[in-house]
Amino acid sequence: MKSSRASTAIDAIVIGASTGGVEALGALLPALPTNLRAAVFIVLHLPRERPSLLVDIFKGKCARPVSEAQDKEPVVPGSVYFAPPNYHLLIDKGPQLALSADEPVNFSRPSIDVLFESAADVYGERLMGIILTGANQDGAVGLQAVQRVGGIALVQQPRGADAPIMPEAALKQNPGAQACSLEQLAGLLGTLANGRPLVPPHATN
Repeated sequence: MKSSRASTAIDAIVIGASTGGVEALGALLPALPTNLRAAVFIVLHLPRERPSLLVDIFKGKCARPVSEAQDKEPVVPGSVYFAPPNYHLLIDKGPQLALSADEPVNFSRPSIDVLFESAADVYGERLMGIILTGANQDGAVGLQAVQRVGGIALVQQPRGADAPIMPEAALKQNPGAQACSLEQLAGLLGTLANGRPLVPPHATN
């Protein structure tokens, strides 16, 4: 990745995870700085028929406000939003949040691809996309959208993931993405106080 890319401020971070995602997010979200300016949007595959406990799990671990996304809600910089169960989470112009009950994508609703593609349309090169552990291929196409608009594309190292299928698929479809350990990703998120990330050296998968 070109070093000049770090001169572009990051206004939004999209994160996708599935199997093992709660544990992976537990390593990343506490690293968000207190003066974070970027909004954070997260899709974690959950059972559709059960309420999500993610806000309760993470609100005490984050220095930033954590909430479940609401339809038509304006995006507040520095806030962390989780997609609710059984709804796609999208970013609309404004920016504001949007929820959709459209058909599942990659057998998933919420879909990582849907979130990443909509965020890429709104934020362009000011977007960072992160794919974490998971057991399907959701997110690989969405990460392409992030790269296509000039955003930063990062993937958890498959060998360190509880379920390597999702990060492997993301790296295969996005050769320009960087594979990073959870520790590297947490360190990177900790640099975002001024909005300009210090992208870690390329790591092998």
